[in-house]
Amino acid sequence: MESWRQRAVLITLTRAGQLRYTIVRGCAGAILVLTAATAANPAFAAEARALELEPLLVREPERRQVNVDAIDAENWEVGVFGGLMNVEDFGTNPAMGLRLAYHVSEDVFVEAAYGRTKLGRTSFERLSGDARILTDDERDMDYYNLSVGYHVLPGEAFLGPRMAFKGALYFAAGAGVSEFGGDDRFTVNVGLGYRLICVDWLALRFDVRDHVFQSDLLGSRKTLHNIELSGGVTVFF
Repeated sequence: MESWRQRAVLITLTRAGQLRYTIVRGCAGAILVLTAATAANPAFAAEARALELEPLLVREPERRQVNVDAIDAENWEVGVFGGLMNVEDFGTNPAMGLRLAYHVSEDVFVEAAYGRTKLGRTSFERLSGDARILTDDERDMDYYNLSVGYHVLPGEAFLGPRMAFKGALYFAAGAGVSEFGGDDRFTVNVGLGYRLICVDWLALRFDVRDHVFQSDLLGSRKTLHNIELSGGVTVFF
């Protein structure tokens, strides 16, 4: 029965029925025992000694050079964004703005954003002909918010077999103000985004945000969900 302290592996190599190797592996190491079925044959004894003294060839693995971009240590990030914003009851219209973020740690950042969009006509205005709820100036919607973001899935994005870029999926939430129709509305925003670092100072961002506020422009007061889809470019400094 094989002991737990010692395992024996027997490898038999027979050359013309004369030569046999026995390898014994134990806790103290490995012992190579060479036995010859015909000890009186000097030719086999000489060959056994040559095999025993022959050095073991070890092939070194091939190593490839990998260049890793050093990400700047600056914690500030500033950039522009553009996309579409659907304001409930007012349709989907182009939006653009600015972002300024400070990275508190590798996973947490604080961001201030300013955006602007132009509200479209409501279904009531389109059906009633000349009736207007808002003037042209009142349709300019400006929104400001301060949010906190957290990287939930940091990782890498691969472009082909040789190029990899650092990236992260993040969750963001915050509060601010939306101005349109001659009034300021307290607004809460929540959403997801993805940041792709192209080089050590430049990043691409893609965001989905829901801006939630209450409005009574159409008679009854209700909560509006306004989805913003945007992409942008930011730099670190």
